[in-house]
Amino acid sequence: MAVTDEAIEKIKGMIVSGALRPGDRLPKESELAAELGLSRNSLREAVRALSLIRILDVRQGDGTYVTSLDPQLLLEAMGFVVDFHRDDTVLEFLAVRRILEPAATAMAASRISEEQLDVLDARLDALGGDPSVEELVACDLEFHRGIARGCGNSVLCSLLDGLSGPATRARVWRGLDRRDAVGRTLREHRAILGALRDRDAEAARSWATVHIASVEQWLRSAR
Repeated sequence: MAVTDEAIEKIKGMIVSGALRPGDRLPKESELAAELGLSRNSLREAVRALSLIRILDVRQGDGTYVTSLDPQLLLEAMGFVVDFHRDDTVLEFLAVRRILEPAATAMAASRISEEQLDVLDARLDALGGDPSVEELVACDLEFHRGIARGCGNSVLCSLLDGLSGPATRARVWRGLDRRDAVGRTLREHRAILGALRDRDAEAARSWATVHIASVEQWLRSAR
């Protein structure tokens, strides 16, 4: 194991064991290096690496702290990576969404509030019948985020948010025949909302599956 990797594992071990908790300040560099049996250089490299993936927060002139370790914070890096995917991997990301998103939608059927559903309904009403790509992307993103938030599982919500951000959605929509895609997408969104209002988990799951599969089908035929 490389020295820096060993340092990372030792800091990770302190966090996992509870020796360091969210919000805690790390001991001084010299003290921590001695405690872990590391050189100060390897410790410094480990801290830099863990700060990049949002495990640690380095505050100049103040010290280094363990972050909140909130799933949304830790999974932000995944969204950054997804935005750099190649066009030929779009379908692979959609396949993962087709596994996770119907599950989140089914969970939301019993957990999402009527107020949250009203907000989603109003967004669809405001979109109109001939939106621009940018308007469609923004609405689609907020629609699916709203349902994911309503599922009550922060990890699942963060995973879905990372899998398909604005850049990915824009690339998808620009590859579709918008005249067909807009109408069909809005109909499917309405069907998902109807199932959620009826608190019908299986119908919500089915419509979410149909919705993601439809996008996959359009992209396969367009390639």
